[in-house]
Amino acid sequence: MNDESTLPPKTWFSRIDENPDELFYSSPRFAEHIDKATIANLSDFYQETIAKDSDVLDLMSSWISHLPPKLVLSSVSGLGMNEQELSANQILTDWCVHDLNNEPNLPYTTCSFDYVLCAVSIQYLTSPIEVLQSVKTVLKDQGKMIIAMSHRLFPTKAVNVFQNISPEDRIRLVMSYLELSGFEDISYFDRSPDNADPLWIVTGQNNPL
Repeated sequence: MNDESTLPPKTWFSRIDENPDELFYSSPRFAEHIDKATIANLSDFYQETIAKDSDVLDLMSSWISHLPPKLVLSSVSGLGMNEQELSANQILTDWCVHDLNNEPNLPYTTCSFDYVLCAVSIQYLTSPIEVLQSVKTVLKDQGKMIIAMSHRLFPTKAVNVFQNISPEDRIRLVMSYLELSGFEDISYFDRSPDNADPLWIVTGQNNPL
C-alpha cells in the first residue's frame, strides 16, 4: 500500500465539469482524436511491441483501437463509456461499458491480459493510481501497460493537473502514476510524426514479486 504522503494531491484531479461522466459520453463521437499520421505511428508501435496471439485490453476504448489489422491477437477486450462506439469497433472480441471514474476496479479476473492499452485518454482519470493498480491485477506476469498521449483533450473533462503543466511534465506525471502503482521497467518513447499531432508513449511492466 502506498503511503498517502507520496500520492498526488486530490486537487490535481478536479475538473471543470464534475457532472457524471455518463452524461458527457452519452452521445457517440465517431471522430478521430489524433491526426492520421499520429494514428499510423501508434499502430506501428503496437505492431513492434505487442506479441502475436496475445490477450489485449483496450482501456477507455472507442469505435477504433488503433491496433494494426495484420497483428493477429487471441482476444481484444474493450472497456469504454459509450455502447454505440464500442459496438462499432470491429476489432473487439468483447466489450463492456464501465465508468472508471465511478469504479476504478476493472471487471476482469486476475491475470487475464498480456497487454493493457490506454490511448489518448489518461488525462480523464480522476483516480489514476487506483485504476492502474487494478490494471496491474488483471495483467499476467510480465504483462505490459502501454499509455499513449498527445496534446488534445476535452478541456471540461480533463483533470486540472494536465491543463496546467508542460508536455514534458505530463510525461513525467504519467511515469510517476505507473511507479506509484507498482509497475517496473518504466520507459518513454517519442513517436511524434512531422507536422502532425505529437505522440508520447509510456510503458510499464508487471513484474512478479
